[in-house]
Amino acid sequence: MQTLNVLDNRFSPFNTYSTLRTDAHVAGTFTNTVFDKRQILAFMTQLQTTLDIDKLLNIFAVEAARYVDFSGLYFKSQSVNKTLPGSRKAKKERRFDLTITDDFIGTLSYGINSPISLTNYKVLQQLHLCLLHPLRNAIAYHAAMQLAMQDALTGLGNRRYFDEQLKRSMHNANRHHSLVGLVLGDLDKFKAINDAYGHVTGDLVLREFANVLRQCTRNSDSIFRFGGDEFAIIVENADETALAIIENRINLALTTNVLLSKYQLGCSIGTTFMNRVDNEMSFFERADEILYRSKMQAAAHLSVV
Repeated sequence: MQTLNVLDNRFSPFNTYSTLRTDAHVAGTFTNTVFDKRQILAFMTQLQTTLDIDKLLNIFAVEAARYVDFSGLYFKSQSVNKTLPGSRKAKKERRFDLTITDDFIGTLSYGINSPISLTNYKVLQQLHLCLLHPLRNAIAYHAAMQLAMQDALTGLGNRRYFDEQLKRSMHNANRHHSLVGLVLGDLDKFKAINDAYGHVTGDLVLREFANVLRQCTRNSDSIFRFGGDEFAIIVENADETALAIIENRINLALTTNVLLSKYQLGCSIGTTFMNRVDNEMSFFERADEILYRSKMQAAAHLSVV
């Protein structure tokens, strides 16, 4: 895979009054197109209308498609990994490193089926220059939003993020006629651990349990901590056994994980699938009721023991 550096050049040809005539790929044929300063300004104005990375890449892709025949567009940075919707596998991949001076923004990769001409390659570099600052701003905004939606102790999503993601997941499930499941967990004996060993140990246990949840779920599942010792997992595109599998994995991990088994940590779990008449409240309340019954059973068992 070839890597090409795009440098921040304040003396870009797009900053002059000259016009750049290049080949544009239109409807399967190449025609001459004038790319003048007004077009550049219009393009840059479009790029500055959003801080959403997906929308930004889509705006960019529409313009880039005039000059490059690509079937896929991919952006990757340290914190972001995006694929343009509709991207398909191509014969080759051409990758560009996007940088502003010494500040590395990320890599932009094109899936291409035919070579990029030297003229169009130069135009593409100039388009990247237009993208650099809007993209860096969008990444910074994305990072700030992630922090606002994140539990500081465990790195999991917080309750605010859960509410948004649950609504989005239910909408997608209704739209695509797929299953979405909800797993609620409430730690047993956690208060006793805090009281006996202190909050430093309690925080260590919470972080380790969060890691266990990551190991027990798929990358596509969303995990949250509500605060205290309450956790939730949203399972999209699930099958009928998915929730049972996750519950069994969690229970097994509680007995095999060195740290959690040392403190005899337990977890009451409530699981349910969304039905077509659910709203966010009814879906959550049903899982919460099942969790409550599970917790009462656990408490009854402990009292007998």
